[in-house]
Amino acid sequence: MAIKLTKKQLAVLEFLQDFTDEKGYSPSYREIQTGLGLSSVSAVAEHIDHLVEKGVLKKVPGAARSLEILDYKHEETVTLFNAKLIDCTEEEKRILEKAADILNLDLELEK
Repeated sequence: MAIKLTKKQLAVLEFLQDFTDEKGYSPSYREIQTGLGLSSVSAVAEHIDHLVEKGVLKKVPGAARSLEILDYKHEETVTLFNAKLIDCTEEEKRILEKAADILNLDLELEK
C-alpha cells in the first residue's frame, strides 16, 4: 500500500531534500518555517511528527539537524512505470512522465 502524503508534507520533504543537498546537513525547524512560509515552529513540528509516524522521515531525539528522509517509494511502482515506458505511445509517455514527476519517481527515461 502506498503512503499518502499531503501537499504540505510533500513540500516539507522537498524543502528538506533541497536544503540538505545544498548545505550538507538538514535544516532547523525555524529554517523550514521560514523557507515554506509556515505560521509557526509548532506547525513544522506537527508536519515532521506526522512524517516520522508515516515512516518517511527519521529524526534523532535530542539531536539538532538530524532529519533524514527515508525511501518511502515502492520499487515495484518504478518497475511498472519503466516496463510501460518500453512499449507506449508518445501520449502515454507524456502522461507517465507527468505522473512520475508528481510522484517524484526516478524513471529510466530515454532522452
